[in-house]
Amino acid sequence: MRIVLLAIFTLFAVQTPALAGESLVVKTSPYSVKKTIDRRETIFNKKGITVFARVDHAAGAAKVGKTLPPTELIIFGNPKLGTPLMKSSRKIGIALPLKILAWREDGKVKLAYTKPARLAQRYGVVDRDPVIQKITGALNNLTNAAIKK
Repeated sequence: MRIVLLAIFTLFAVQTPALAGESLVVKTSPYSVKKTIDRRETIFNKKGITVFARVDHAAGAAKVGKTLPPTELIIFGNPKLGTPLMKSSRKIGIALPLKILAWREDGKVKLAYTKPARLAQRYGVVDRDPVIQKITGALNNLTNAAIKK
């Protein structure tokens, strides 16, 4: 029984990082966490994309006496693109609006978001490929603009 449990644990431990890698797009930013998210927000505002919230995880940790390197999340969306996805599967609403996370790790600032195709797969959106492709392209272009020197 212990061997079976160990084998199951090992299987999940080995696969989890791979799955995370397949689900996320991670880019390196030359700016601080705050400036990376500020730039992201400015671009969203210029493009008419709604910014619903910003979450400063490091500030939250500090409020309870903990420390966390700079880590910020921006929550944003565009109902013109999100609504068709939700018409296909309301469950995708748990992942919408979209999120981008920026954090400092090993002296570098990283920017990450979940691949739209992975969200569609996870929540059973099978009939909206053009929308998923449009969101994918937009996220790529918008995040590249935010980290461009």
